[in-house]
Amino acid sequence: MKKITYKTPIVEMQGDEMTRVLWDMIKDILLEPHVELNTEFYDLGLPNREKTGDRVTVDAANAVKKYGVGVKCATITPNAQRVDEYNLSQMWLSPNGTIRAILDGTVFRAPIQVKGITPYVQGWTKPITIARHAYGDVYKNSEIKVDKGAECALEVRYPDGRRESKKIYDFSDCGGVIQGVHNRDDSIASFARSCFNYALDTKQDVWFGTKDTISKIYDRRFKDIFSDIYETEYKTKFCALGLNYEYSLIDDSVARVIRSNGGFIWALKNYDGDVMSDMVATAYGSLAMMTSVLVSPDGNYEYEAAHGTVTRHYYRYLKGEKTSTNPVATIFAWTGALARRGMTESNAELIGFAQKLERATLDTIENGQMTGDLAPMFHRDGITPESLTSEEFLRAVAKRI
Repeated sequence: MKKITYKTPIVEMQGDEMTRVLWDMIKDILLEPHVELNTEFYDLGLPNREKTGDRVTVDAANAVKKYGVGVKCATITPNAQRVDEYNLSQMWLSPNGTIRAILDGTVFRAPIQVKGITPYVQGWTKPITIARHAYGDVYKNSEIKVDKGAECALEVRYPDGRRESKKIYDFSDCGGVIQGVHNRDDSIASFARSCFNYALDTKQDVWFGTKDTISKIYDRRFKDIFSDIYETEYKTKFCALGLNYEYSLIDDSVARVIRSNGGFIWALKNYDGDVMSDMVATAYGSLAMMTSVLVSPDGNYEYEAAHGTVTRHYYRYLKGEKTSTNPVATIFAWTGALARRGMTESNAELIGFAQKLERATLDTIENGQMTGDLAPMFHRDGITPESLTSEEFLRAVAKRI
């Protein structure tokens, strides 16, 4: 059979642990029999990041800027335990954080909905898309463990010699910790425009929430930039399509989301988006059933699964045990990248294959064949769910293609 081809490479970023295993299985079973994969390959597995001094992550991000489309496997962000486990020279930064900073993009995460799996929040009849700012905050912070007796201040030094200082805390009677975070006006503006553009493309309202009543300068800056850009650049376009932009405090926003029916874009700062995307994904059924795409202001797209490397399953896999790890989000990362490349090259055949693979994946689940995480949640009249291993599930999908 003649394979589908495309011209411009897709940047392929290999990852860690169980998702690394699934990555190769997906390529072997679902993709390579049908598509002549043209990728520029980067191994972002933790051993290779250590070997290259994490240069490979920077090179991969720059390659996405060059070619416009990337697809990434889940990767380990090492903590102290991982430093010992992998004998690392240092605690390397999050690859996702590095890539997001270089691309200056916004992460859009949306649940993959299938018939037979009802969200835990009964009212969520439509998907909620999380728009996560992908720059700054605690992911680019500076931290110091403070000894007793210290006095800490925040100081800004200007080129003209001016200095502005504010006291943080007096640790005269006890030690503690301090943390400094930052953000950039241009990155916040890019975040706002990405959200509003994505809303226009997908015909969805935008909800945005911060805590400007407490963070009267930092969070207020986000609120003001969003408001200014909406009023001057997007309000007319939104009104023409009957769309709305709404701001509320983050705690009020959470309450409103729980009471909603879904079907909107929830714009959140970096940390809030990280936390809430996992909450939303789990409430819709499984973190393994959530898409994630990083969109940069200049039109670059990087697709990945929203979940981690599934360490627990990987340790079982190394012992030779059969595992039932859900590969759906990783499949959809590949289909997203292939479809995007098809769009950039007006390649209807490649777009069609991506759509058919997604449909085959959902049809397999909806007809009762799925991985073990989904089987207890699946309820559909006349169908008894069958729990499959990862490879068995992929081969069941392959038959439907």
